[in-house]
Amino acid sequence: MIQRVTAPALFPPPGYSHASVVEAGTKLAFLAGAVPLDGEGKLVGEGDPPRQAEQVIANLREQLRAVGSDLEHVLSTDVYVVSGEPAVLSGVWEVVEASGLSAGPHSSTLIGVVCLGYTGQLVEITATAVVPDEGAGAGA
Repeated sequence: MIQRVTAPALFPPPGYSHASVVEAGTKLAFLAGAVPLDGEGKLVGEGDPPRQAEQVIANLREQLRAVGSDLEHVLSTDVYVVSGEPAVLSGVWEVVEASGLSAGPHSSTLIGVVCLGYTGQLVEITATAVVPDEGAGAGA
């Protein structure tokens, strides 16, 4: 259902693919940015990008579950991190890799930004995912 492509003429990406291809007619979900807020709207992991990334992944899982999908079916993500330091971005990417999100591997862009929407927010992830046929079920 998902074809993940690494272009042979390009440098192999670390833990993601260059492109994901899905045939027309597949149901897709375009998810709003997952943020590091708990169920009550409180910031999780103040000042701690990797901890915030863990909460963002947990919230992304819930968004996917709500539409009948899961991390395995994510085609692409944009990972936003409030930092200009490669080590901070790498720390967040390690959480992404450990989550199983990059197991595909999916297409992704890791972006250092100046600020995000909530006070104290350091991480946000947007995603596009396939929603499997009901007969196949999420995770299939």
